[in-house]
Amino acid sequence: MNSTIARFAETSICYAFLLLLLMTTCPASASPYADDIISANQDYTVNENESLLEIARKFDLGTNEIVNANPGVDAFIPGFGSIVRIPTIWILPEVPATAGIVINLPEFRLYVFPSDNPGTVLTFPIGIGDFGKDTPVGNFTIIEKIMNPAWVVPESIRKEKPELPKVVPPGPDNPMGSHALRLSLGTVLIHGTDRPWGIGLRSSHGCLRLYPEDIVRLFKIVNLGTRVSIVNQPVKIAVKDDKVFVEVHKYEDNNYQGQAIKLLKGKKLLAKVDMTKLNRALIEMKGLPVDITR
Repeated sequence: MNSTIARFAETSICYAFLLLLLMTTCPASASPYADDIISANQDYTVNENESLLEIARKFDLGTNEIVNANPGVDAFIPGFGSIVRIPTIWILPEVPATAGIVINLPEFRLYVFPSDNPGTVLTFPIGIGDFGKDTPVGNFTIIEKIMNPAWVVPESIRKEKPELPKVVPPGPDNPMGSHALRLSLGTVLIHGTDRPWGIGLRSSHGCLRLYPEDIVRLFKIVNLGTRVSIVNQPVKIAVKDDKVFVEVHKYEDNNYQGQAIKLLKGKKLLAKVDMTKLNRALIEMKGLPVDITR
């Protein structure tokens, strides 16, 4: 994954223009849920001159998701006519209540539980804070909705890039994108981006970035005062059709096995689990729900 990100950074300028021209996206839609697993995987036939990065945006996925789901596949030249896995299936993060926004940092993904449509959820890929500029974990609320935001450049960033002005006006070169939602923390916002190739990566100074088309949708469906829970859950457990599933995301240094065992014990599911299957899922860390039933 690290080598893929390095190559990605080296050629990002070339793909920037290409991705900004990408118009045939598959926007997220509100999905009803009766258990903790939503949607389903898909397979996709690669078109000529199409990269995994373009395919990711087409299916509203982040770079991390499509790369991890297709190990060994070249992110830039996956091969015309080849079949790739589209990982559009998720275990919902575990939170006390399901109204508002839930952001799970290890999976680079945001979930919205609309208050006016109980029992449904929408989900979007995100970019999060870079190393040393981590997005904070905690419970917040949305205190401001901003259309066409100007970017007041923090002093810490101006020290790194003194050529930047104090304020970047709204427009196509504004890293805030077209819409922004300010959290009660004040310095952290959920906003769009002028660099869509950073979705699914550590690509910000702590804010949460969405694809340009996704921030417009999110902006419309959330209100001032909406609760935002930012969590760190690299391991998630769910039951569907009497089968136990685990979803594991590589994120920082975590005791993945310890977390999985604790969750399984807490849900009284450990006796139903095949430990060999669990350990394999913990090693592979594909970021997909894996059946670990005994």
